[in-house]
Amino acid sequence: MSRKPSPMPRIKLRLEYPNPLVLGPGKADLLDGIDRLGSISAAGREMGMSYKRAWSLVEEMNAAFAQPVVDSSRGGSGGGGAVVTQAGRKVLAHYRALEALLRNRGAEDLAALAAMLRD
Repeated sequence: MSRKPSPMPRIKLRLEYPNPLVLGPGKADLLDGIDRLGSISAAGREMGMSYKRAWSLVEEMNAAFAQPVVDSSRGGSGGGGAVVTQAGRKVLAHYRALEALLRNRGAEDLAALAAMLRD
């Protein structure tokens, strides 16, 4: 009987720092969205989260890193907005590099684990 190859798992990297900060796929995707959309609320909406939740995650990251990762301005007649700072882009680049490292260098181990799964 021919065994169908198991699909590769989705890697969800979760970094837990003691300061405290948990940096995972949700915060990384939120930073991506803010960078692309220029808005915390729009990025949160796109991810299906409330503005309050998105803002809370941004505040958590800004408090944990030595430099803010997102700079925001309040709304009003001219509208508000948010930008991912240079530090935020570096955080995101390092996080994505770690994901790629696990996917690429860990491919053999991931395949071995997948081969051990039940059909």
